[in-house]
Order: sequence, then C-alpha cells, then structure tokens
Amino acid sequence: MTRIAVAKGDGIGPEIMDAVLKIFDAAGVPLQYEFVEMGKWVFDKGFSNGMTPEAQQTIEQLGILFKGPMETPKGKGVKSVNVTARKTWNTYANKRTFQTLHGVDTVFSKAGIPIDITIVRENIEDTYGGIEHMLTHDVALSRRFITRPGSMQVIKYAFEMASKKGATRITCGHKANIMKITDGLFLEVFYEVAKEYPHLKADDVIVDDLCMKLVSRPDLFDVVVLTNLQGDIVSDLCAGLVGGLGFAPSANIGDHISIFEAVHGTAPDIAGKNIANPTALLLSGFGMLRHLGLMQKASLIENALLYTLESGLRTGDFGDKSQTALNTTEFAEAIISNFGKKPAHNPKPDLPDMPATPTVFKLEKNPLIMTQEMNEEVIVGVDLFIESSEQPKEVAEQLLQHCGDLFKLITISNRGTQVWPKGSVFTNLVNQYRCRFESEGELGVTQVDILELQKRVMSSFKICSTELLNMWDGKRAYSLAQGQ
Repeated sequence: MTRIAVAKGDGIGPEIMDAVLKIFDAAGVPLQYEFVEMGKWVFDKGFSNGMTPEAQQTIEQLGILFKGPMETPKGKGVKSVNVTARKTWNTYANKRTFQTLHGVDTVFSKAGIPIDITIVRENIEDTYGGIEHMLTHDVALSRRFITRPGSMQVIKYAFEMASKKGATRITCGHKANIMKITDGLFLEVFYEVAKEYPHLKADDVIVDDLCMKLVSRPDLFDVVVLTNLQGDIVSDLCAGLVGGLGFAPSANIGDHISIFEAVHGTAPDIAGKNIANPTALLLSGFGMLRHLGLMQKASLIENALLYTLESGLRTGDFGDKSQTALNTTEFAEAIISNFGKKPAHNPKPDLPDMPATPTVFKLEKNPLIMTQEMNEEVIVGVDLFIESSEQPKEVAEQLLQHCGDLFKLITISNRGTQVWPKGSVFTNLVNQYRCRFESEGELGVTQVDILELQKRVMSSFKICSTELLNMWDGKRAYSLAQGQ
C-alpha cells in the first residue's frame, strides 16, 4: 500500500473527494490515505499559511498530496493556500490536460473537431512571486522574476513529458516581443532545450496570437509551455474549450513533492447538497495514479468514466438537460458499475504497472539551482526611481547637477515611456520617474560609486527604488525605455 496525503478542501471539496475515494476503493486501488488539515477553515483557526504544521510534516514525508478545491479568506492579507503549497514545495510544472469527452457537448465536439491539448505552466516564478510595493501613493510596482534555472526545470519537464506522451509538436507561448528580457529568457531556454529533442517539432507563438488560434483551431496544438501568469490564463481558456473547469485535471509536479488537485472553485452555493460534479478531481486522480505507476487501475477507472459519460449519464452542470441529473453519489456509483467497460471513443490502453516516478526525500538543506556564471560582469550604471510631481525638464535640470565625474544622465521615463531628453507634451505623467544614469568611462562603476550618486540625488528627490545596469560578457542585461 502506498501512503498519500489527502486534503478534502472547502465547499464542495469533501463531497467530491469522498466520491473519488469511494471509486478508488471500489477499484481496489492500493492507497492508504493520511488526511491532513488545509484550507479556509484552517486559516480561520489562526494558521496563516492555510495548513497546520502537522499537515506540512505529513506531506513532506509522503511526497504526494491529493487535494480538493480550497478557498483563501478575502480581505485578511493572507496568501492563497494553493499558491503557497505549490511554491513551498517547488512543484515547478503545472500540467493540465484538456481532451474532448464524448457526452460533454461543446462547440468543437458538435463540429467534430477533436481536442487533445496539454498545457505546461511554470508554477513558481513570474508575477506570482508576490513582491509588490507602492512607490508613491499613485504608483504600484510588481516585480516579475523569470530565472534561467527555473525556466530550465519546467521546459525540460515539458519536453520529456511530450516525448513520453508521443507528441509531435511542442509550442512555447510567450510575450517576448514586449518583455524582451524576461520572456526573452524563457524563450531562449526553450530553444536551448529543444536541441536535445530533435524528434519533436518545436516552435513558438506570441501569447495573444496563441489565444486567438486556440479558440479557432485548437486541434492544431499538442503541448504548450508558458510562463506562470500566461499559463494560468491560457489553461483556463482551454478548460472552456472542453466544457469548463469541471473537466480540467491538474497536476503540480516537483522533484520531491507533487500535488494533484481540482482547480475549480469551492462552489459554496451548492456545498452540502450532494450535487457537485467530481469529474475534474477524478481526472486529476488518474494523473496521480499514473505518477505512482498504477497504470492498470488508472485505465480501468478512466475507461469506466468515459463509458459513463458516453452513456449520457451526468451531474446537473452539463449534458442533455432533458435527461435526469444524477447527484454526486449516484454519479460515482454509475462509474463503479461500469468497471470493465470501454468507451467507443478513445479508450485508454491497458498498460502494465510501472515503477513510481522517483522522488528524493530527506533533504538536509535547500537545493540551490543556478547555471554557470558569466565570465565578465560590469556595472555600467543605475536606474533610480524617484518621486516627483515636477515636469521632466525640471527634473532633469536638478539631476544633471548631481551626476559628478563618473555618471551621465541618459534618459528619464514615466510609466515606461521616455519623456527626456526627447518626448511629447501629450504624454500623461504620474508622480514617479525612472532616471537612468550610465558611467562616463568604459571601465564601469562600483556599487560604492552608485551609493554616492544616490546620496547626492536624495538631496533633491525621494528615491523609491533602484536597479543596477549590468553588462554580462558584453551583453546588455537591461531594457531600453519606450521611445529611447
């Protein structure tokens, strides 16, 4: 028996989890459940991360968490327990598979267009780093982290998964045309990894174009890998293509701990009524069983689910409304009664069980992931973010007095658009400027030099934030202002 941690969740979570575990038990799945305390009700008990210390210890011991939907309390300044769990345990790859399910009518199923798309979303970085500041009372800043090692982890997973899946195409969705440094790094790593998988067609598409193509020709895509925020949005879009979040499984894969969950909401309006649809959680469970090497049980139950859906049996949220809807318990029992039957469309093959996906336990220190350092690193200037309600020319006149012998003022921008030395009077301003100083010579400057510059500028302005301008191996590691 394999022990796994189970968190039932909030709202409809306990009902759908009980239904899924009932199906697993009826199929003789060799799992032992360790129930842990997570969710809104745990927040309400005073645990600010939404889980008890005992829950965290159990999950870290077992390496597998199967969880229902969870709610984060609103207006209490706490982080989402879902995001916290994924980030704490470095489940860097969010895999979500979207397939046509016969019996779940959509625009595409009615048109005879089959869908089989796997979205792999980076799960740790990007704007989900949650580092935000108010620079002035009018200006908010969010820091967006994209790292080479983090990108490498999720992209390598995506290529390896695509190869094992028998995919022929893998696509990188991005916005590197605008976010040239951050999305540009993600895209660069994508093509680095692609060289190791010549049998896969690797291409890329700008994310807005990707969304347009997904809603017009979703059958053209196979595996798509994206950064965190873009992957979050695109994966929900894909859920809409196959019937909604009630049919969208989710797996969060890490080297040490993996989380399998339903990503739909807690639906408090129907909680306790025994009418919720357990399909998304059950589909997520199939991913967990296969992760554990339980291929035969996964195929047995999935074929029964697909046969049940093909038969027109349904819960109240989908299907032919002229047919009587089953409640949660009845739907689970219908699936159990169809064990051994196979659907007419896309039956799952009876594969032999396999060794579980290897997991490393008993870490003694935090893993440090980094790539080889650059040979030459030079600081060539600094961006100072200052607060001011003055006009750009007036700001520049004061800053020019503080340059000293080592620095020259290159540009001033407002909301990312250059307003000095060139600009337009039609550009609306807020009370925060980004002022770029570069070194006068070719040898660069030191952090002490920059500190002295800051001290001079602080005599005229409040400095809200600073960023070094680095050159690595002769390559600029910062972007230009719009219009520069």
